[in-house]
Amino acid sequence: MCQKEIRNGKDRILKKKVALHNLGCKVNAYETEAMGQMFEKSGYEIVPFTEQADIYIINTCTVTNIADRKSRQMLHKAKKMNPDSTVVAVGCYAQAFSEELEKDELVDIIIGNDKKKDIVELVENNIRETVIDINDTKVAYEFEELNIESIKEHTRAFIKIQDGCNQFCSYCIIPYARGRIRSRRPDNIMKEIDRLIESGYQEVVLTGIHLTSYGKDFDENIGLIDVIQMIGEKPEIKRIRLGSLEPRVITREFMEKLGKIESFCPHFHLSLQSGCDATLKRMNRKYTCEEYLRGCDIIREFYPDAAITTDVIVGFPEETEEEFAVTKEFVQKVWFAQMHVFKYSMREGTVAAANKNQVGDQIKAKRSEELIAIASRMQKDYTQRYIGRELEVLFEEKITVNQKEYFMGHTKEYVRVCVETDENLENQILKVQAKEMLGNEIVLAIL
Repeated sequence: MCQKEIRNGKDRILKKKVALHNLGCKVNAYETEAMGQMFEKSGYEIVPFTEQADIYIINTCTVTNIADRKSRQMLHKAKKMNPDSTVVAVGCYAQAFSEELEKDELVDIIIGNDKKKDIVELVENNIRETVIDINDTKVAYEFEELNIESIKEHTRAFIKIQDGCNQFCSYCIIPYARGRIRSRRPDNIMKEIDRLIESGYQEVVLTGIHLTSYGKDFDENIGLIDVIQMIGEKPEIKRIRLGSLEPRVITREFMEKLGKIESFCPHFHLSLQSGCDATLKRMNRKYTCEEYLRGCDIIREFYPDAAITTDVIVGFPEETEEEFAVTKEFVQKVWFAQMHVFKYSMREGTVAAANKNQVGDQIKAKRSEELIAIASRMQKDYTQRYIGRELEVLFEEKITVNQKEYFMGHTKEYVRVCVETDENLENQILKVQAKEMLGNEIVLAIL
């Protein structure tokens, strides 16, 4: 892990430098933080990815063809920055397309999912060699324990509690890259919570590849709500957020239990993907629009001001103008706080990619623009309802808007709030008075 430098006749021990780069989701980001801390504990120096390093770790993504291309580009960029470095590909693209990467002379080590916990040992034992260490994703494995003590964000900590997916949506490669569902044991989750409390975190976000499946691989009757309740008993944790959920997890029983957890944040990201039942069926999604809307109604019974956010794919194979019109009508019926719009991207190896009735790029672009315009109106409408209210905000960082500096934070509903102040408000939870909109998505408030 170290190398000698001779200066003025004396030996000086230099730490080997490691640079890490993350691509993809919050689960990947968590794993990248954990790998960096493993290298640091083993005596390596962590440097920014833009600097010259001895070892480059790229945590790859394969959710779309564009993600594949970005993964390859970052691997090649690393080798270009230091031709003598060891370039390591880890993660989903490395898992799904290891044979393709094996042919790439610029990549030295390839490590699949569920082997990140061994990355320091694998790198130290296989310098300048190509190592394929990929689990069979058809086999059930134990949850891979990675741990973090602190992250770059000083107020909000993401905690990975679940991995894998059994859903097999027709457009998605992730079940093949991440394998079957695996859940983290509650006692290990709580140990990490305690470490994060010691580091001063007040907000945690529970993440996973398919968070709704948490606990379904356990013999005991333990589910996502049980973990939320356990964390809710920690008075030091003021806020608990959830990552993306499937609509069917929203039941009256689930919401009744959530409503008793004071620290729970009423921000629900419910994946929709399409507001048309025919399209949902081709996507192999496991719900109907009626079921989805029922879930939203239940949420609003318990939390009338809850932020319900979603993702929508436009231009899915065979999507007609009539089906798209149904989706437009449905999203406005739900009236989301925020909606992310994606143009369908063919993903090699999926059922949808083999569909011969692909929608043209121009049509996808037009539909995307229409939905983005609707999303903008919905978000502005949702944010405006907070004007004039007293809001509780966890402040995070300074930002610049229209050439003026503000301290920015979020409400429990994840509404962005800014105040103009010279004070350092980082990691403070304060009540403020919302006065007006600052742009289309930010509330300007006073202390």
